[in-house]
Amino acid sequence: MDDRPNFQPGQIVSLEHGNKKLYAEVIQVVTSRQLCWVRPLLLVTFTQEDSPAIADLRDASDLLWSVGLFQPALDVEVIGLLSQVLAKEPKPGHETVAKHQLNQFLHQIWRSQRNYEL
Repeated sequence: MDDRPNFQPGQIVSLEHGNKKLYAEVIQVVTSRQLCWVRPLLLVTFTQEDSPAIADLRDASDLLWSVGLFQPALDVEVIGLLSQVLAKEPKPGHETVAKHQLNQFLHQIWRSQRNYEL
């Protein structure tokens, strides 16, 4: 039986690490290399408070990342988060901050995967 995810272009997926979750749209799955080409949408940081911190990543660069680390995202989960982002006007400089947060998040995942493989 094949346990690999069967993602389709346009599908929303998530990548979770610690208290953060990246939501992204699948562009293409590169089956031969077990990679998923995704376009980041949101980085959500869950805190002890009621509402999570949401970083808008729609202007961030696309990613090629291991397909096995992604999970399908629930529509109801993503719609609620996206509606919060779309309802607000972006703050000046938000793109730079959001891209930095994404970079840190990916670096943490890369480091933890590397340590796991060692």
